[in-house]
Parts: sequence; C-alpha cells; structure tokens
Amino acid sequence: MEIAITTMSSKGQIVIPKEMRSRIKEGEKIVILERDGQFVLKLARNLDKNFKDDLEFARRTEDAWKSYDRGEFKSSSAEDFLKELSKW
Repeated sequence: MEIAITTMSSKGQIVIPKEMRSRIKEGEKIVILERDGQFVLKLARNLDKNFKDDLEFARRTEDAWKSYDRGEFKSSSAEDFLKELSKW
C-alpha cells in the first residue's frame, strides 16, 4: 500500500502524486466515495456494471430528495397520477 500527502487548491483541485498517477491514463474517470470524512478514489474502469448502475441510482435518488426538500414535488391522488402516467 502506498501513502502520500497532497493539498487541495483554491479551485478544489487535488494533485495525485506522480508516483501514484503513473497507472492512470489522461482523461480517465475516477470515482470518489465519501463516508464519515473518509475519501476513497477508485478507477472507474475497475468497477463492474452493477456498481456503476448503483452509483447512478444513488445520485438520482439524492437529487430527487433535494428536489423534494425544496418543495418541487406536487401531491396527487393515485387516480390522478395514473391518468398523468397514461399520457406518457
């Protein structure tokens, strides 16, 4: 296991130390996971399809909750909802 210390810039950029980034291609996607103040970086190429789908679902769910908290959802009866749904 390698350990290094880096600093975040005023623009929010973090430099991955040279000895660690030699295994990363330019433009490659990196997933950052955060939980309880711990950050883990993973190369997206190393994730399986299901994990990518799970992350996308989690992102969309979080966006929906934020929208709900802002009051952007409306209430309707099940009957009205099904009528609207049939229009799609």
